Amino acid sequence: MTRPRTIKLGASVKGLGYCPSSWRFPGLPTTADFAFYREMTEIAEKALFDLVFIPDRLTTLMSSTPHGALGREVTDTDLEPLTILSALAALTRRVGLAATVSTTFTEPYNIARSFASLDHISGGRAAWNVVTSTLDKEARNFGLERMPSKAERYARANEAVDVVMRLWGSWEADAFIRDKDTGQYYDPGKVSRLDHQGPFFRVDGPLNVPRPPQGRPVIVQAGASALGLDLAARTAEVVYTVQNQLGEAVASRTALRAGAASHGRDPDGLLVMPGLLTVLGETEEAARIRYREMGESIDPAVGLAHLALMLGDLSAHDLDGPVPDLADHSLVPSRRKVWLELARRENLSIRRLYQTAAIANGHLTAIGTPEQVADKMEEWFSAGAADGFNIMSALAPVSLREFTEHVLPILRRRGLVRTAYEGSTLREHLGLPFA
Repeated sequence: MTRPRTIKLGASVKGLGYCPSSWRFPGLPTTADFAFYREMTEIAEKALFDLVFIPDRLTTLMSSTPHGALGREVTDTDLEPLTILSALAALTRRVGLAATVSTTFTEPYNIARSFASLDHISGGRAAWNVVTSTLDKEARNFGLERMPSKAERYARANEAVDVVMRLWGSWEADAFIRDKDTGQYYDPGKVSRLDHQGPFFRVDGPLNVPRPPQGRPVIVQAGASALGLDLAARTAEVVYTVQNQLGEAVASRTALRAGAASHGRDPDGLLVMPGLLTVLGETEEAARIRYREMGESIDPAVGLAHLALMLGDLSAHDLDGPVPDLADHSLVPSRRKVWLELARRENLSIRRLYQTAAIANGHLTAIGTPEQVADKMEEWFSAGAADGFNIMSALAPVSLREFTEHVLPILRRRGLVRTAYEGSTLREHLGLPFA
């Protein structure tokens, strides 16, 4: 019998929360240590989330643009994701564990081995969020002066994903016989070398880890450029998108599913999960006041530093004036486009833009009562804009706990989210086939 379609849920654990001043709020943590990640993951598992997702970047920004920003931004919240999730695997039973690892500076063999190991440790709950690095500061941590071109980064990423998936398939599921009487440990006919030689990688194989419990870990992708979306359509099973307008989100999901079909894939094997930041209140006005207070709590230097990554230094302009048109030097033009469209559509000043962008980062924001937030999620899900949502906590762990305690019961009463885990692996949670 076909399982009813339900909203998939991921918990995005970005340091201390998406509001950059969250650590300054009374009673909230000031450092994201292992206990913090454990609490966030336990909240998600208790609420029957599909997975926990940890974003990552291979540098500490330490921004000095604009003057006065240095030392005021949170920088110690980036413990290495695979290490964290491997430890959490032993402390959890069902929730999926998704780590970000860049193809730009990581060899496919290491990626395949690490995620296969996490899949074994967790009993089949691993997912790899495929990214390409973007910042020259990251490149300079790996012996390069500047980042390779976007075309080169994505060509490398495509080859890396292909090699990783072939490595995961090195061993057939029943390759290991381990017969003490005959002395036969494995069947040589059920293991394959790769002998791969491509533009970026030479990999002999096979992988020195048995076939993962899921066949292969779930592939996640979050790129929003044309190259990123094509990589997602060809290889990804979960796509994190940056969408804040319903019509555009429907068109984006439709295009991704069509892209998957054009690559010979079943479109139902690709799940689209936009980022969603929620701010709750007993009334809509109370929620909006709360959101406004979050924005006003952001140090202007920190807010401007956030904008500088995509828009350049705006500190010489009137913060309460309009966002100017500046030359495009961004390495992430898709995110720059989202921010500028937001500023133009809502007539935001520079100050209001950084207060918005520094918290939600261009993602969908639902502000209001739990009922209103549930309505928004149901609207997007029913309209075909999303298969689920990657829940972003403005204030962690408070925002995630509030979402699970106040919004999820409403969605459960409507039959829109699960009432129990259906299986033990992440693929079973997501309704994806064994790979």
